[in-house]
Amino acid sequence: MIVAAYLLALALPARAALFDDDEARKRIEATNQRLNQIQQQLDGRITALEQQLKSQGLVELFNQVEQLKSDVARLRGQIEVLTYEQDQQQKRQKDLYVDLDTRLRKLEGGAGNGASGASEAAPPPPPVAAVAPPPPVAGAIPTANEQQVYDAALDKFKAGSYGSAIAGFQTFLKTYPKSPLVPSAQYWIGNAQYAQKDFRGSIATQRQLISTYPDSSKVPDAMLNIATAQLDLGDGAGSRKTLEDLLAKYPKSEAAAKAKQRLGAR
Repeated sequence: MIVAAYLLALALPARAALFDDDEARKRIEATNQRLNQIQQQLDGRITALEQQLKSQGLVELFNQVEQLKSDVARLRGQIEVLTYEQDQQQKRQKDLYVDLDTRLRKLEGGAGNGASGASEAAPPPPPVAAVAPPPPVAGAIPTANEQQVYDAALDKFKAGSYGSAIAGFQTFLKTYPKSPLVPSAQYWIGNAQYAQKDFRGSIATQRQLISTYPDSSKVPDAMLNIATAQLDLGDGAGSRKTLEDLLAKYPKSEAAAKAKQRLGAR
């Protein structure tokens, strides 16, 4: 009876982890749906603009193009946010699998001890560590305060308050210069500058990220952002070179896949 009660007590958290895993999977699916909706909106705007080419004057067409550029910048920002959230959800899902595996191992160890009737319980097997890349700066896990300030700035970006987002991330960089979230904060500043059509400022910010944190996972995305800003500035040759460098240095990254598509479309 004691062994059965012990196994039941250990099994309950494992079942809870399975429910959390299902929830994480649902969130990832919801994020993918939102990404598809944004892409459809963008495709629809482009199609409508092409139809207007045949019936409207150049002045109105110019205004439509400028409005489309603004919408594209906003949608790209939303896609970046959704991609980031999806990455975080996938990481949490992996952590759930690790936690579940650890609990199951403990259950197996506890059952073995009960069957043998040993007077002392054998130590549980060591937990399986989650595989994660080393942090770009000191501190593998951000503190609660760091995460709170970072999330507050990111919420400003999501809401389209790009000036407030930049100020929030700059405050974060000054307050927590050694946080593992520093490269990401730098990246979002560059994205917010791009959304404000400060293309030169965005390029400078992303280049600073690349030079300061060359091992950060945000470097490929920063290079893609630079190429986009260069194209908006009319520097097609510079944009192409940045995309080619991205493909050469980070061929397996998601940003490289996007760069390949852009190069193929030109």
